[in-house]
Amino acid sequence: MTKLLLAGATGLVGDEALALSLADERVTQVVAPTRRPLAPHPKLLNPIVEADSLPLAADWWAVDGGLCAIGTTRAKTPSAAAYRAIDLDYALAIATRIREGGARRFALTSSIGANARSHFLYSRTKGELEDAVTRLCFPSLTIVRPGFIGGERKERRPLEHFVGGLLRIADSILPPMARISPARTIAAFLVDTAIGGRVGNHCVSAADIALAASNRHL
Repeated sequence: MTKLLLAGATGLVGDEALALSLADERVTQVVAPTRRPLAPHPKLLNPIVEADSLPLAADWWAVDGGLCAIGTTRAKTPSAAAYRAIDLDYALAIATRIREGGARRFALTSSIGANARSHFLYSRTKGELEDAVTRLCFPSLTIVRPGFIGGERKERRPLEHFVGGLLRIADSILPPMARISPARTIAAFLVDTAIGGRVGNHCVSAADIALAASNRHL
């Protein structure tokens, strides 16, 4: 049986990952640190934390596996420094602490095009996080690189809604890597590999996500 730590439980992918992990019979407990309380569940431990003051000595860092679905936008954090503090520093601090706590498996939500040498802040930050997490030497590390993430967000994002509509219309003619990456499919990869990921470093591409989503609809 497995104890998991989920970072980013209030986001689109994180919310799906939380539901899947709580429903999974292999999981005995889900630790989900958040800024605001989550709905209670018998298997859920929900520490209330702030990104700049993580309780590093807490005993709940000792888990078997971790999954990270942290992600913000430049619209919410227009400052480049504030954006990197969340998407890089905060995510890395959590991964580092659970590795120190003995976790052997970690699943990270990154992005298509992640590259630490990119000229674009978003892609560069994702690439730097991938590289930093890789250096933590989890026995099993899975990096999930979705494309455009699809799902019902709690807040309205008109541009994303418009782009998502176009991609859904063109889905049948697009190559798999260019199709929508459903949040629930991304979450399924994260949960499955955090519980039972194979030894070694692995990457799940946007094409892998799209094909998995398509197969589940058959």
